[in-house]
Amino acid sequence: MALDVLGDVLQGYSRQLYRNIPVPKLVEMALARGEGTLTTSGALRVVTGKYTGRSPDDKFIVETPDLADELWWQNNKKISVKAFEGLYQKVVDYLKSKDLFIFEGSAGADSAYAIPVRVVNEFAWQNIFVRQLFVRSGEKYGSTDPLGFTILAAPGCTADPAIDGTYSEAFVVINFSQRVVLIGGTHYAGEMKKSIFSIMNYLLPKQNILTMHCSANRGADNKVALFFGLSGTGKTSLSADPDRLLIGDDEHGWSDNGIFNIEGGCYAKCIHLSHENEPQIWEAIKFGSVLENVSMDEATREVDYDSAQITENTRAAYPIDYIPNSIYPGIGGHPSTIVFLTADAFGVLPPIARLSPEQAMYYFMSGYTSKLAGTELGITEPQATFSACFGAPFLPLPPLVYANLLREKISQYHTRVFLINTGWQGGTYGVGKRISIQHTRRMVSAAINGYLDFVDYGTHPIFNLEVPTKCSGVPDAILMPQNTWNDPKAYQLSAEHLAGMFHKNFAKFSDMPLEVIQSGPFQHVAAQVG
Repeated sequence: MALDVLGDVLQGYSRQLYRNIPVPKLVEMALARGEGTLTTSGALRVVTGKYTGRSPDDKFIVETPDLADELWWQNNKKISVKAFEGLYQKVVDYLKSKDLFIFEGSAGADSAYAIPVRVVNEFAWQNIFVRQLFVRSGEKYGSTDPLGFTILAAPGCTADPAIDGTYSEAFVVINFSQRVVLIGGTHYAGEMKKSIFSIMNYLLPKQNILTMHCSANRGADNKVALFFGLSGTGKTSLSADPDRLLIGDDEHGWSDNGIFNIEGGCYAKCIHLSHENEPQIWEAIKFGSVLENVSMDEATREVDYDSAQITENTRAAYPIDYIPNSIYPGIGGHPSTIVFLTADAFGVLPPIARLSPEQAMYYFMSGYTSKLAGTELGITEPQATFSACFGAPFLPLPPLVYANLLREKISQYHTRVFLINTGWQGGTYGVGKRISIQHTRRMVSAAINGYLDFVDYGTHPIFNLEVPTKCSGVPDAILMPQNTWNDPKAYQLSAEHLAGMFHKNFAKFSDMPLEVIQSGPFQHVAAQVG
């Protein structure tokens, strides 16, 4: 039986409790309490201190007997029941001495699969965040609902690693059996959002629902498209299409009814944000939005989106209906097209390729993109990055669970799948040039609208990919990437090197169907990667 978390917190409680407070009042309270500052756009700007992003090394799942053989422990850190109980009592005791803000809503725009979510916050600004990011379900949270999860968010409560079994003062602990999340030591609001996504990634696949770290939009013809991609691949830019309706920007489920947004808001990265390039996001940052860690002139209250003085990971949180061409609640039909986005800094992947169901599994489980030289300390040349299902940090279950669901659904609903490279051509990063965004948009449009169903394809000699020979508005010569390099031998070596990295990464997945393994880069051309 789940804990009566709120009952434990309120037992003997004598401070002020604020429950389901409207956003304008919460903004007033956050300002009065000195938690943030209003910017010239009307957004509330806050600074989160030491932690300006997620802290994956401080995230744990409680190891209970029912989960011991079920979870993907190679990807998730364990914490004992005893350690959880100690942290739980520490957090409860800490919150008893604070004014508290409670939000009660849900996760999941489709009410058939939504789960009640209750969040108990130490800070008013974090209560604004969850109120804007989750689904406001009319405050129908049932304290006895067996599916309800409660988050206790106590940034000021720190752990002692020697006593509490953590690695630092910060901790994010999910207890599936007791249906509670403990967050302490970190002020970064994204931990609340991603904890619920991790929970949905555990619960929904058991109902034959694929959970996806992707954005989604819908055209005037009601056809739905999904966009998967890691940071820097263009997922947000390409899905924010003024000619299509935004369903959601980050987390979705795919059931027998179609797709649905898990959230009710957006959490956009806003470094280098401009009105010219992303007008919809720019206009959404207004009263009721929360800006995290954006540099601001204290005298004028003007923000500087180009500044990374605090962090590169500057963020804006706002409800999805702040985007004019959005759908709320975020529900759509079965996707007709899926796009996997990658920014290949090696310059060797084709700008667009059509994937078979087996290849869709392969590239879904690979979740490839590349980090660029200079983006992180010590990176002097492009580095391959693989994140299973384009969201490994949020997967409690083995990747094959999600990949099998993907294959089942794209086969059942005849969904096209394309791999689109938004990275480099004509050479590696620093030698070649980035693929034109105008060309990428035309390829995305051709894929979504079915135009590529009626062209001829050739097979890439190394990556075993079906590459279209023509795409309207895109030069034929760039479709096969080897044609853009001046040195064919250099292309061959770079392509073989990346193919080898794909094989090395994929070898860690056990019990993989042979037809999926064989759908990756050709084995005989992959260079050995140490």
